[in-house]
Amino acid sequence: MSDIRSIPEVAGLDSSGGVVRLSPELDVPLTERVRDLIDCPEFRRLSGIPQLGLVSLVYPAATHSRFEHSLGVYRLGLLFLRHLSHNERFAEAISREQAELFIVAALLHDIGHWPFCHPIEDIRLDGVPRHEEFAASFLLDGELGNCIEKDWGIKPRAVLALLSGEASNPAESVLSSMLSGPIDIDKLDYLMRDSFHAGVPYGRNYDQGRLIGSLCLNEAGDGLAITQKGKTAAEMMVFARYVMFSEVYWHHGVRAATAMLQRAFYLLYRDIARDEVFRLSQDGMVTQMRNVARQPEARELLDGLFGHRRVLYKRLAQFSFYESPEVYEQVARRSYDWLVGCSDELARALSSRTGGEIHGHEVLIDAPPVEKEVEFKIDVFDQKKNSYRPLEEVSPVVRTLAHEQFDDFVKRVRVFIHPRHSKSCSELGDLSQLLLEAAAGADSRAGNQVAQGS
Repeated sequence: MSDIRSIPEVAGLDSSGGVVRLSPELDVPLTERVRDLIDCPEFRRLSGIPQLGLVSLVYPAATHSRFEHSLGVYRLGLLFLRHLSHNERFAEAISREQAELFIVAALLHDIGHWPFCHPIEDIRLDGVPRHEEFAASFLLDGELGNCIEKDWGIKPRAVLALLSGEASNPAESVLSSMLSGPIDIDKLDYLMRDSFHAGVPYGRNYDQGRLIGSLCLNEAGDGLAITQKGKTAAEMMVFARYVMFSEVYWHHGVRAATAMLQRAFYLLYRDIARDEVFRLSQDGMVTQMRNVARQPEARELLDGLFGHRRVLYKRLAQFSFYESPEVYEQVARRSYDWLVGCSDELARALSSRTGGEIHGHEVLIDAPPVEKEVEFKIDVFDQKKNSYRPLEEVSPVVRTLAHEQFDDFVKRVRVFIHPRHSKSCSELGDLSQLLLEAAAGADSRAGNQVAQGS
């Protein structure tokens, strides 16, 4: 038997004892050293951080936690190792010690996350760390790091390096791709789990077992590939990801709430003790934000999201890359400072057109962030011909949905407005020209600020 399959956690996949049950009807093996890790306060905090944050304002049952998701990712990590341990090249490349490092990293892959982490990261504010950087404070100091070293014989910095994608050799590259790559344990769990809790079928409409059963090493031996039997499952996974982004993560109601949170945080972040607040549960962070929200604009935004009555902004207009390329190209992937300036310009124009007073924070422009999603690049191994070909070459589905600008299909430029102004502004008709003029105004303002700074 492969040395990897004798690791207690991997062997525990075939045991009925020492497990915890996750939805939907999944048993997760727990050894004593895994229990010690998940009982650390640094890990327990994840139970107070919903996996999907603001999505529950639109899909009320989507309240599952990063604690649950982390256990699901850990379970998938064990399944990956068990299957790949039968692959001769993988077994030769990955030692038992490296496999145990991967297990710890799988369990702790979200340890640096704070509430509303991705929306806040997307606006790229000075002084706000990436969650991978924030993980260092949990791994290198305190009880969690001590448990990793004492129970597993692993240096916490090695875990941090793997989580950060710092690979110094092909074996580490393989493990890194299993954590974050085209077919990784994080993606396989969140697609299934988010779909299940949101009450939609999209993220579960692919054969996860067959996909895992097709995994092998790529030709270079520094990442994963799939055999031909996994091709259809991989295509269906790409489609599942596309539909989950379209119908859940970038649903217009979810993005309205996201735009409101981002603007509120933008107004408040200099007044927030971020290192302290980012360690809180979601409820704790919301309380702290509302406590420091002295500006009426920030208070109104936060009350609409977290107050006694939900008041989400309304979708006034939306522009896709294919239907409105000129608007999309002007607004997508701009800095958040620029988007705020553009919103202010558009608010003035809408005020002039409607004859009402519309403030800058009452018009929010939501656009695809600067950083794109990871592209789906993986090879298919033809065992009969002993050859590898990129999946996009043999699959029109993948070529269309994963390589021809996945982000541009599902992430749109949208204009949201406070409900009190929705009727008067919606009567103005097509806002394309107004938004282009607002974008030109924002460009001019940004240019003037650069000139003054120099």
